[in-house]
Amino acid sequence: MTKAAFLFPGQGSQIVGMGGDLCQAFEPARSYFARASEVLGFDLSRLCFEDPGETLQLTANLQPALLTTSVAAWAALELHSGLRPAFVAGHSLGEWSALVAAGALAFEDAVRLVRLRGAAMQEAVPPGKGAMSAVLGLSGEIVSALCARVTNELGSDGVVVPANFNGAGQVVISGTRDAVERASAVLKANGAKRVMPLPVSAPFHSPLMKSAAGRLEAALDGVIIAAPRVPVVCNVDGRACSDPGELRRALVDQVAAPVQWEACLGEMAGKGVTHFVEVGPGKVLSGITKRVVPGARTSLSGRADDIRALAAEFPRDGEPRGVEAGA
Repeated sequence: MTKAAFLFPGQGSQIVGMGGDLCQAFEPARSYFARASEVLGFDLSRLCFEDPGETLQLTANLQPALLTTSVAAWAALELHSGLRPAFVAGHSLGEWSALVAAGALAFEDAVRLVRLRGAAMQEAVPPGKGAMSAVLGLSGEIVSALCARVTNELGSDGVVVPANFNGAGQVVISGTRDAVERASAVLKANGAKRVMPLPVSAPFHSPLMKSAAGRLEAALDGVIIAAPRVPVVCNVDGRACSDPGELRRALVDQVAAPVQWEACLGEMAGKGVTHFVEVGPGKVLSGITKRVVPGARTSLSGRADDIRALAAEFPRDGEPRGVEAGA
């Protein structure tokens, strides 16, 4: 039998209208949006389904919006298909969606905490002081070495580090704006095919996020994290984990540490996964997976038609399973 993994996207995968057709087609999706709106104190459906302009792009809004859309897609897929993952993983914010899907974290806790996470990350660095850029065509080792060189040259005046090791020659760098700009020039001079500034509001997954990590750690105190039903492959080290204490630590550490996404994919592929299902809006992770894992099958499940197609191919056997631990 084909071994599958569910992949949950992070920031950058959002689209206007995300989750709308899921809620029209599937009651579990509507339920999760209603529950999220109750936690947040505003109508999340309206924020996601209509064109809210820049309001959706605010990190404190976008993180719970993406989490809810991904969990809504997962709930519909879980209820209507027989496809079950051997592993789950999420890119950055997506790790929270993965923990909910694995039954390790209650949905309401996740919504509340990613709202705080987004606000803390946004507030960690003054607007305009941080930046991120995508680097194409260089290995992670070369990007790491050149970023370290630039940081050393700047001393206390700036920092730039790799933030995402996405694989297949794609690395995202993050840090103070001047340092990222200087590193971009150095990377181009050393063979990068392209260096593209990213439209983000803060330098995520860099040491500049340490204050945000501290705030999140305090907020996590007392929140229950249970043993997951299936292993969660963590961003911080690319390893499958089922220990609640380690999962809690990973959520805190990943805020200021690079996302080891290539290692995550390698871990799952090395354990026999050949089918990767992107659960949530967009197809960013599917594109990366095709480049990193030769011969892998990828599927999308961010829209109602995607879920219907997977349900037809993988029909559930018997009564539908519950869509949340303890529900």
